[in-house]
Amino acid sequence: MDQIKTDKFYIGIDIGTTATKAVCFDVDGNVIKQISHSYAMHHPKPNWSIQYPQEILDTVLRCINEITAGINPQFISFSAAMQSIIAIDEAGKPITDAVLWADSRADTIVENLKQTNKANDFYQKTGIPVHPFSPMTKIAWWKEFDSEIFLKAHKFISIKEYVWHYLTGEYSIDSSMASGTGLLNIHTLKWDDDILDFLQIKPQQLSEIYEVTHQAKGILDDFLYILGGGDGPLANLGTGAMNEGFMALTIGTSGAVRLPIRQPYLDNQMRTQCYHLHGSQYLSLGAVNNGAIVLQWLKETILTTTVSYEELFAGAEKIPAGSEGLLFVPYLLGERAPIWDASAQGSLLGMQIIHTQEHLVRATLEGILFGLFQITEILLPDPDKRKETIIMASGGFGKSQLWLQMVADIFQMKVQTSQTIEGSAWGAVLTGLQSTGIVVKNQNKAEKIFLPNPANKKVYTDSFAKFSKVYDLLKGL
Repeated sequence: MDQIKTDKFYIGIDIGTTATKAVCFDVDGNVIKQISHSYAMHHPKPNWSIQYPQEILDTVLRCINEITAGINPQFISFSAAMQSIIAIDEAGKPITDAVLWADSRADTIVENLKQTNKANDFYQKTGIPVHPFSPMTKIAWWKEFDSEIFLKAHKFISIKEYVWHYLTGEYSIDSSMASGTGLLNIHTLKWDDDILDFLQIKPQQLSEIYEVTHQAKGILDDFLYILGGGDGPLANLGTGAMNEGFMALTIGTSGAVRLPIRQPYLDNQMRTQCYHLHGSQYLSLGAVNNGAIVLQWLKETILTTTVSYEELFAGAEKIPAGSEGLLFVPYLLGERAPIWDASAQGSLLGMQIIHTQEHLVRATLEGILFGLFQITEILLPDPDKRKETIIMASGGFGKSQLWLQMVADIFQMKVQTSQTIEGSAWGAVLTGLQSTGIVVKNQNKAEKIFLPNPANKKVYTDSFAKFSKVYDLLKGL
């Protein structure tokens, strides 16, 4: 097959929690070709969530090989799920599995830190609440509970850094990925000396920090690689939600709402996170553990059904808003924002004999969104300001009209999907275009628009009020 011209096509690789996607775009963001391959998250012990670094690397390489068949792109740029960490030896070989954001083995470490001033001090430096999701707490866990690994570790890197090193020979991390580790000072954009001293590690045990536009040539091929960033910040960039008046909402395995800001923001109750993207671009955000992974659990473990998600959603659409009193608080993996409690548990309330499988599916969709709306109330506390702000939706849930309409109804905000639903991959390509000097105007090209249904406002206001009380009422039990 003849190679397609090199000056027209650009590839974004999105290394997600459950799959890697490779997407080939033209300069206007139109998808030319798309590849996706999945892999599993493993739970070998209670509270552990891991993946195998070699499996992820093999999957990324497979995606690159398949997406470049017949295409010689100008560059390949990367997005990746944040908060993974691997300990490697001097030869660059993993001596641990990849420990993921969903792993809560460091809960004891976190609870001990919360009894001291360090939790607030670390948050003020990094913008990352002390919680088992952060790589900082996982390094602290190795130091306390697995000294053999801790002492043997030459470096601590993410899955993205592991892939980047294989392709380029560099140990490099972009500032957006670094800002999610709990190790980066969000004010200086450098590794924080006090936190490294607390962990008893050296800066040389972490990768060198670069801008998202950093580029390198492949050592095993002729491709130009762009470092890119974390999937959350790049989803904002890719959907046009780095502009004022927009907020990004992403639901994949996990979920998040992210508001663009121009300087670091720290919440006085430590409920939100702060990420850097590029230059003066920052994000104030909250991420939840319990996104679409809850639907997967419901389908495979509780309903044990082989019907498609589309069929489940079609059934849920027949159920009225509010699920006729059925309320699901979906803290199956503990929770991050806004409660930051790794030991939080899910609750199903209000069950009656009238409730069916369809009610349970709808209550699950509503519960996931209630958790994300809790964060939105913190980021945008003024209801009038929320009405003026447009939600840019991205992630797999953006393919469901039912779920998108539920966002508009629960949040009482206008919702848009962009023509490029793979926002993180397109965001990675935008960093590559900037890196290579190609000027494009990243416009908010709305593919679909959803407006709040006034008829559903009261029932969702009442349901959300109940949802907001459940955790505080039950946590003592």
